Amino acid sequence: MKAIVLEAAGKPLICKEVEKPALAPGEVLVQIKAAALNRRDYWITIGKYAGIKYPIILGSDGAGVVAEVGSDTDQHWINKEVVINPSNNYGQSDNYQGADFKILGLPDDGTFAEYVKTRAEYLHPKPTHLTWEQAAAIPLAGVTAYRALFTKAKAKKGDKVLISGVGAGTGAFALQLAVAAGCHVFVTSGNGEKIERAKHLGAAAGVNYKAQDWAEQLKLMVHGFDIIVDSALGTGFAKFPDLCNPGGRIVIFGGTAGNIPPLDGRKVFWKQLQLLGTTMGTHDDFTAMINFVNQHQIGPIVDEVFCFKDAQKAIDKMADSSQFGKIVLQNL
Repeated sequence: MKAIVLEAAGKPLICKEVEKPALAPGEVLVQIKAAALNRRDYWITIGKYAGIKYPIILGSDGAGVVAEVGSDTDQHWINKEVVINPSNNYGQSDNYQGADFKILGLPDDGTFAEYVKTRAEYLHPKPTHLTWEQAAAIPLAGVTAYRALFTKAKAKKGDKVLISGVGAGTGAFALQLAVAAGCHVFVTSGNGEKIERAKHLGAAAGVNYKAQDWAEQLKLMVHGFDIIVDSALGTGFAKFPDLCNPGGRIVIFGGTAGNIPPLDGRKVFWKQLQLLGTTMGTHDDFTAMINFVNQHQIGPIVDEVFCFKDAQKAIDKMADSSQFGKIVLQNL
């Protein structure tokens, strides 16, 4: 089969012939129709990710058709249109991932290929209202955003929610989920055009986090947030306790701008704030997210679609963070 292979850090992705995966009992082979990029793919290409091995076929997100199964009990999946849950071996606890947890696309070969191997338990029927490209955009961003908003922050109708860095795939998905749930959603971005696009998706308003007074602007717009969703951290994080209502929840799942700066702990305990970390999601989180997408007919935002052979161009676009929503690869 053809696959997009990363042979070493700093080297361009290349399209080459590799062996099609052989199946063990319980495993399935999915013919990929579309795959989507995540920030982790970019970090792996530049060698800044834990547990990297080479060569590797990247890609955590994918949608396609089940071509082969390793067990007779899974025959019902043959020729079914599916999306793949990339959150594997989450573990016994719903509160945190176990020692054997892994994400599809490293250490196991991922979705940037004609075929990908996974276990039948990680298959979910493709939402029928979505294109292949939209379906491929769901998995990692979808389960991460859903768990952050609903499993961790307990978002409900009427909550005031701030999505920090709305242009990212996960940020855009969190915006769509929160709006569908009836929350009042505000956003930040470093790009005015992205803020306007967020408004078209249902955001009440937004501010540019590059402005020195961005937090003060938000205070004038809304009297405190019940939930803040952030994947950047960095110096601006210190503003969040001031922006929270008493009992507010701050959920984090990334750190692209650095670490958490010094915080005024008195504000945290006096306002009884919760700082919640989250990573990916459980099988139940993924199932609930897919059901939510179907119920509300949500269409994930696809920024641009590239041919598989242009995977390096797609990675280069992710490097400059110019996208709004997901960058998708269309299969060969």
